[in-house]
Amino acid sequence: MRVPFIKMHGLGNDFVVLDAREDSLPALEAAVVAAIANRQTGIGCDQLIVLEPSETADFRMRIFNSDGGEVEACGNASRAVALLHGRPAQLETAGATIAISPAQGGATVDMGEPRFDWNAIPLAYAMDTLTMPVGWDGLDNPAAVNVGNPHVIFFVGNCDAVPLETIGPQIERDPLFPERVNVNVATIESREAIRLRVWERGAGLTRACGTGACATAIAAMRRGLVERTVIVTLPGGPLTIEWTSDNRILMTGPATESFRGSFEWDDFAGANA
Repeated sequence: MRVPFIKMHGLGNDFVVLDAREDSLPALEAAVVAAIANRQTGIGCDQLIVLEPSETADFRMRIFNSDGGEVEACGNASRAVALLHGRPAQLETAGATIAISPAQGGATVDMGEPRFDWNAIPLAYAMDTLTMPVGWDGLDNPAAVNVGNPHVIFFVGNCDAVPLETIGPQIERDPLFPERVNVNVATIESREAIRLRVWERGAGLTRACGTGACATAIAAMRRGLVERTVIVTLPGGPLTIEWTSDNRILMTGPATESFRGSFEWDDFAGANA
């Protein structure tokens, strides 16, 4: 079975997109996803994106991290899919139904409403999610926000100085987070600007994380550190995040199609990660 794919990225956060809206695919086992995502022996990507028919929206987007695990949301992939689709649409994801709208060179995505309750993150037990009374190796008192997937956000003087490659996986898998968590370290540069690095659950260090930018901006707004519209700059580039008066999160930024190709499904079926 030969399967076409589209390689895309949003600020360097890259995806292999499989369009199964008309022709279905075999079951996507974690080992198959991980084999496709492998940068040495597969196509290579941070996330595998599968588009399918939907009964409740224009179509459905499924998101698989490079370790093979399926997750609820991906802001950068949502922009890429908007660019690919070419017109406004309602997009079903495991986290929520979101609105996508292509724009020049990218897209605006209505990511829905943020959630702050401890059991909506989720956390293992009740606590204040605006200033959490916990810490790890000098990273203390984070905020937590669910924007379709769970994020914990630490505000620090210099996010580039944090050894995120070592502390990120520790926090991601801490028992406090029963569904694991995305780890964000952010520096407030002004009332309109945030600098951000992200350890992404199931994918590791990433050049860009759309939901991380949304969660970090919302956490900073809740603490009164920035205005209701802010530019969040990740290693891959900037995103504009707005928290509207009706409690919606709007994310605007670029997306790019890199190339197209095809592969034999059996080359990856049953492969080990």
